[in-house]
Amino acid sequence: MPALPAFRSRNYRLFFAGQLISLVGTWMQQVAMTWLAYRLTDSTAMLGLVGFAGQIPILLFSTPAGVWNDRLDRRRLLLLTQFLSMVQAIVLYALTVTGSVMPSLLVLLAFLLGCINAVDLPARQAFVAQLVRDKADLPNAIGLNSFLMNGSRFVGPALAGMIVALAGEATCFLLNALSYLGVLAALAAIRTAPRPRQRHQPAWTALRAGLDHAFHQPRIRQTLLMIACFSFLVTPYAVLMPVFARDFFQGDAGTYGFLISSAGGGSLCAALFLALRGGKHAAALDRLVARTALAGAAALLGFALVPTVALAYPLLATLGFAVVLTVAGSNTLIQLEVTEDYRGRVMAIFSTAFLGVAPLGSLAAGVLGEAVGVRPTLIVCGLLALLAGFFYRRQVLRMA
Repeated sequence: MPALPAFRSRNYRLFFAGQLISLVGTWMQQVAMTWLAYRLTDSTAMLGLVGFAGQIPILLFSTPAGVWNDRLDRRRLLLLTQFLSMVQAIVLYALTVTGSVMPSLLVLLAFLLGCINAVDLPARQAFVAQLVRDKADLPNAIGLNSFLMNGSRFVGPALAGMIVALAGEATCFLLNALSYLGVLAALAAIRTAPRPRQRHQPAWTALRAGLDHAFHQPRIRQTLLMIACFSFLVTPYAVLMPVFARDFFQGDAGTYGFLISSAGGGSLCAALFLALRGGKHAAALDRLVARTALAGAAALLGFALVPTVALAYPLLATLGFAVVLTVAGSNTLIQLEVTEDYRGRVMAIFSTAFLGVAPLGSLAAGVLGEAVGVRPTLIVCGLLALLAGFFYRRQVLRMA
């Protein structure tokens, strides 16, 4: 299988299969939870608050958790985080099916899941390097992971929209809880060589060493700063999607699911593009990331101004394509630059820059959307993202 060399590794095949099942359920829960919050409150500020609560723990805790990722057995750590995620989904299902769910409980459960993800996400990204037998296969494995995430993003929201319309949000939460059984089984079957024992620095010293390692390398530093800006300005469009679906396009949960799936379809194509190109794109990847960051900002501006749902679908597909090439390309750049001893900490910093900064953008977009309107908010975000993209492109050309 020369086009997909990462699949030559048994451990990676197991990991891929387990994630394939689980991530569809994760996207179903995310869509159903966002729709439920808007159905209960009719408030864009509440959409921003739920998004904020779900991701602010990544900003607060993900970078310190990177120290754990460089010290503990990552497989066992992932078994724990995936089990706790399953418990959270079961609680959410029980509250919803009994009619006990309230907006405040949605915010709390989103926050708890965010705390779990603060440990899980950087551990999962760093774990990939242990799953491939040949390090030359690592770019392909990262591309396949992105393909997996965005393939599930394409399928999960569409399924969630139909299931919510037919059976309610609780069914999505139950299916997500069951989907974790697949990833737990896969992690239990994975066998990796024990990591060499090392004399560890104090946690604070180790954290500072990781930060120094990341920010003293120009390519890693510029990429992290660009991803933080992109995450704050571009990705919060997703939390405002229920407003477009119901209020601007006069649709329902199905419309919302298909809008998210349109972005997921573009993301899927981008992830497949990266996976098939493997390591061949590494030398020019920083320029590719610079171009796609600008394309994402332009697509966001177009979506903010779109008058009909028929035009929204291709714009969202373009936006999804650009977001994934920007984020997954940046992930690959950093993984190729970082040394193994610092991998867990640097990938935790990457998770903070991408997913940790996003809740600040979600909260700001929700509050501004309530105050001045959703469309003007996204227009401002798109214009600022264009400025950030031009600045990153200039830095890339200067380094070249």
